[in-house]
Amino acid sequence: MKYEYLIFNIIVISGPLFFGSLKKFYFFNHFKDAIISVTISAIPFLIWDVAVTDRHWFFADEYTMGLRILSLPIEEILFFFTVPYACLFTWQMVKKYVNEDQKLFIKNLKTVIISVFILLGIFTFYIGKEYTALASLFFAVSLLFDRIYGADILSTKTFWIYFGFVSFFTLIFNGYLTWRPIVTYDEIYQLDFRIFTIPIEDFFFGFALMILTTTIFEKRINKLPQTKV
Repeated sequence: MKYEYLIFNIIVISGPLFFGSLKKFYFFNHFKDAIISVTISAIPFLIWDVAVTDRHWFFADEYTMGLRILSLPIEEILFFFTVPYACLFTWQMVKKYVNEDQKLFIKNLKTVIISVFILLGIFTFYIGKEYTALASLFFAVSLLFDRIYGADILSTKTFWIYFGFVSFFTLIFNGYLTWRPIVTYDEIYQLDFRIFTIPIEDFFFGFALMILTTTIFEKRINKLPQTKV
């Protein structure tokens, strides 16, 4: 169906827009900050997407309307606004109900994770697994950005509950995109390890986008002071 990817985006955004308008879950007081955060974080990912579409991955014409901008279906561009906005709504709802009594001490663990993914990115780029390399490096950069920018969201209980929700939704929604398949991949550029129908690199891609967007959002709404590594 030509409108399937468009309908996907509508479904993703409809819940946050509807529930975000209700008094109990009201989110529209953060609408401006959310849109700014989503737009800023979308830029590097859209550049990446344009650079590798029709090489690392492909979009099926039978599921898109046919309107493309710089090789990207308009529905793919919408993805970088609907999905991160839905993530931010989820983040705020988790924050609302989690008792954040203390920070989790994971500074050293974060350093290890960043180092591992940088090394993984370099190694996989060397052996020609470009999607794995880019996903690993973007994930590492998103963690480093959170640390430098001062939001430090990974040191909160809220983040890890949020991470669980995002992982669950990724299995559902990204699983749908790859199962139909609305998006397919050239396996030469990835490890070809999948969770159900989802390449493991898609998780790194999604988590990097989620962390970057949420970090910018937290900085904006809390006016956190910038810190250094």
